[in-house]
Amino acid sequence: MAQARGKYAKAISDRSGMEFPYREMVKEWNGHLVHQSEFETKHPQLELRSRSGDAQSLYDARPAREENEVARLLGPDPFETIAASSGIINVFEKSHGRSTSDTVRFRGPIYTTSDPDAFQNPVGFDGVTGANLAKAAGYSITVGKRDSSGNITNTENFYHFTVDTNTATTGGISGGGNSCSAGPATLSA
Repeated sequence: MAQARGKYAKAISDRSGMEFPYREMVKEWNGHLVHQSEFETKHPQLELRSRSGDAQSLYDARPAREENEVARLLGPDPFETIAASSGIINVFEKSHGRSTSDTVRFRGPIYTTSDPDAFQNPVGFDGVTGANLAKAAGYSITVGKRDSSGNITNTENFYHFTVDTNTATTGGISGGGNSCSAGPATLSA
């Protein structure tokens, strides 16, 4: 069946109720017949895209790595005896972060010619030999600087230990040389 073009026809807008020429009418997304001056497009929020839930885990996640303890470089002459005939030695290590009963091994400078992974002994001083300072098993430390009266101070930068065989001859003497280090008894990569 043929339809008329509506050249002279009038239509009533569903929005305003006003009369407009039929040929100027358009249909909105909701099916209402309105004049082109009243036309409104569909709001984007009426057609929301589906969203999945938030991600809860990472793909191929791994736990945090635990770093091996390393030897820390000490300043020049970091060892100090406290009194004559005493085996107690104070060690200066800036902001060491160690605890009482930690085991620490002392090492001298690294050999530069023969074995690049080997360490020399610290320099002996005040009757204490470097070989005794560099004991392979290390020493159990107590945090703080100890004086000859037994008082302990400055726990942030000092700790002390009792050397095995040698004792100080004078006391109050610093030594050990340069490039000494303090670290675990066994170094691992």
